[in-house]
Amino acid sequence: MTTGVPAATTATEKDLKLTIINPPNLYDPTPNGYSTAVIVPREARVAYISGQGGQDSTGALSPDFAVQVKQAYANLRAALDALGARPDQVAKLTVFVVDHDMSKLEVLTKNVEDMFGKALPAQTLIPVPKLAIDPMLFEVEAVVALD
Repeated sequence: MTTGVPAATTATEKDLKLTIINPPNLYDPTPNGYSTAVIVPREARVAYISGQGGQDSTGALSPDFAVQVKQAYANLRAALDALGARPDQVAKLTVFVVDHDMSKLEVLTKNVEDMFGKALPAQTLIPVPKLAIDPMLFEVEAVVALD
């Protein structure tokens, strides 16, 4: 049993309120950069952002995993901006990691915490042998609740 974990918190005090659920009788996922569950308000529209890889605006990919992850989250942020959405409106992330190991988890957690702060979305990490383009090492997709 994890202590000190609130049963529910609100992602934002503004218009849209996602409710983040981290039950105290489950493992506390927040140190790993995610929440157990997120409830989207009934009146919200939902947008799905396709997988964002670590390509820069020219399509170039660094061979470095950490650089790709940072760029992928910058690309996700650009997609959110295009929707008029904020990071605290992201309800769910799915991340795909080529040849995942525990050393990559620290990089992932830092980038998620940098982007989302305490409003950590629900998240699933899926280790994969490869992605759409051979040099791609990371991809992130998102489900977003819109005002």
